[in-house]
Amino acid sequence: MVPQRVTLITLGAQSVPKLRSFYSALGWEETPASSDDYSVFTTAGVLLSLYPYQDLLKDTNLDPGVHGQPSLTFSGITLAINVESAEEVDAVMASVKKHGAQILREPFEAVWGGRVGYFSDPEHHVWEVAYNPAAIFDESGAMISF
Repeated sequence: MVPQRVTLITLGAQSVPKLRSFYSALGWEETPASSDDYSVFTTAGVLLSLYPYQDLLKDTNLDPGVHGQPSLTFSGITLAINVESAEEVDAVMASVKKHGAQILREPFEAVWGGRVGYFSDPEHHVWEVAYNPAAIFDESGAMISF
């Protein structure tokens, strides 16, 4: 049986120091294992790691594509930060923009009753910021249901 959990998300970084600086500027805390070669941030329930893109290609044995560079097309994956109020969506989006994120879609009222906005970090990893009125968080801030 495969355990039903996600424990680590790794972003392939063209520049670990650049992305490390971006996430640090958001106020995210790093683990002691972090450096400019590999960085790990603690979040509620999942660790976020930054690992050199070329090393990740080697590790996964994937085809690097054109000129060994990541595609700037949408990969079909978003990372999400769920928050506890509609107003917090707007505040988070304003904060990430101030720290160099590209706003892909300004916050809007979702058809399912929440509020959502989208941004990308300096290397085009896509993030969703969402308020879901049905979301349930545990004491650590991890979303456990909606």
